[in-house]
Amino acid sequence: MNIAVIFAGGTGVRMNTHTKPKQFLELHGKSILLHTIEHFEFHPDIDFIVVACLKNWIGVLKNELYRFGIRKVKWIVPGGETVQMSIYNALQKIEENEELSDDDIILLHDGVRPLIDQQLISRNIESVKKYGSGITATYQYETAVTVDENGYFDEVIDRNIVRIAKAPQSFYIKEVLEAHKKAISENKKSFIDTASLMSHYGYKLRQVIGSADNIKVTTATDFYMFKAMLDAREASQIFG
Repeated sequence: MNIAVIFAGGTGVRMNTHTKPKQFLELHGKSILLHTIEHFEFHPDIDFIVVACLKNWIGVLKNELYRFGIRKVKWIVPGGETVQMSIYNALQKIEENEELSDDDIILLHDGVRPLIDQQLISRNIESVKKYGSGITATYQYETAVTVDENGYFDEVIDRNIVRIAKAPQSFYIKEVLEAHKKAISENKKSFIDTASLMSHYGYKLRQVIGSADNIKVTTATDFYMFKAMLDAREASQIFG
């Protein structure tokens, strides 16, 4: 069984919107979140989807899922106070309602990363089967440096060995549950993503190289980049 967990519990402070959280901003008649969900909805190897959503927007999401005929979203759970806790809420829901096997795979994905593709999802699943994990990553094209406490460049890092971790981030679900429960028991609730949490508890992370287009829509600039890339993708279907 392959399960997608999409977390969309943030309020989008950096987007500076006053009417909607960033995941519910619309392009081409659909929210950013729905654009993201559809990649997993249409993938033949995804069995079902769980979404962690802002509590007050769950009704809005349910209406949109109904309007667009989304059938794989099995549960919508309230988001937590951090990304980690939003994911944990989804994991708990799955554990309470499913008989999980050692082979069941979970793909964890940001609700505001709508520019993935079917091949990336497939390669994440295959990476877990082969290596035990699959962390979407992109190459670092800019100069990467460390900075000292006084604000001076300390070390220039060889960018050939640097990657930018993105999503999906994929694992065997039983291992993710075990690591999350351990973190909660130790009152650690602020890991920036599950890759960081799993690394902290000694799990090895295998890269799955993805496209640089796989942006996270966090700021207004990101939103316009998403719009431009979405328009370009649709134009390519018409003009070749």
